[in-house]
Amino acid sequence: MGAQLRVFRRRIRTVQATKKITKAMELIASSRIVKAQQQVQASEPYARELLRAVGLAASHTKGHHPLTAKARLEQRAAMLLVTADRGLAGAYSVNAIKEGEQLIELMSTEKNMEVVPFVVGRKGLAFYKFREREVAGEWTGFSDAPTYEDAKPIAKALLDRFLMKTEDGGADEIHIVYTRYFNRGRQEVQVLRILPLEVVEEVVDTSESTITGGDNAGGTPVWPLYDFEPSPEEVLDALLPKYVEYLVYAALLQSAASEHAARQRAMKSATDNADELMKSLTRQANQARQAEITQEISEIVGGADALASATAGS
Repeated sequence: MGAQLRVFRRRIRTVQATKKITKAMELIASSRIVKAQQQVQASEPYARELLRAVGLAASHTKGHHPLTAKARLEQRAAMLLVTADRGLAGAYSVNAIKEGEQLIELMSTEKNMEVVPFVVGRKGLAFYKFREREVAGEWTGFSDAPTYEDAKPIAKALLDRFLMKTEDGGADEIHIVYTRYFNRGRQEVQVLRILPLEVVEEVVDTSESTITGGDNAGGTPVWPLYDFEPSPEEVLDALLPKYVEYLVYAALLQSAASEHAARQRAMKSATDNADELMKSLTRQANQARQAEITQEISEIVGGADALASATAGS
């Protein structure tokens, strides 16, 4: 019986040590979420101006531009899959991988397009290597704390594949599969097509304007006037790398925040489970200790009765 009590006590000490680790990881993930949120918020002003500039330049290009949808074929697509480098984050990486597989199936069945995967994170890379499937590009080591410098080579690889001729292995579309962060309790895997652009013409509505006279006095929308130097096409070519870099960087930031949130929930659940397991083991240890005490008392009483009987008989 004493050996059983020692086993329970050893298991309790093991669970206590595990609880300390999971609690520490929960606190670390919680603090990193705040930093990731601040990085996302800090990039929003730059994002608004950049996307606006790209949209204006794209809407004023003449003819076909490699950035527009009508100038592309539909034979091959590139997919950037963003996963985690480390585990202990619940189903974070698994959900992203599943969404990527669904995108591949959708593109191959409905559009008859080949999908070329680019993978960020060791979890996604392990998924493809285990199944002996080739990837066009891989990046690891920064999933939980990405920087703009990390996004540049990824964006360059995607852009090079997009600008390459389809006959030479180029991609006609570029999609990013990432996990968008809403709050600590809600993260969703999303698919974002970053290229080619869907050009939406921007107009100015003068129906509420105080200016009168002219051909548009009756509220007819007019096109805004912009001057591009040297030309809208060249401006768009200059903005394209920055546009792709930012979208990749934003996806990495959103995924990093989601990874920390998923890890925080997973570690909190592990800590709670450790508490419950410790309570259960403590009850079992107490029962074993009480049974051991009862047995010892029974042995003492039995020995005393035997001694008394032997004394009386003599």
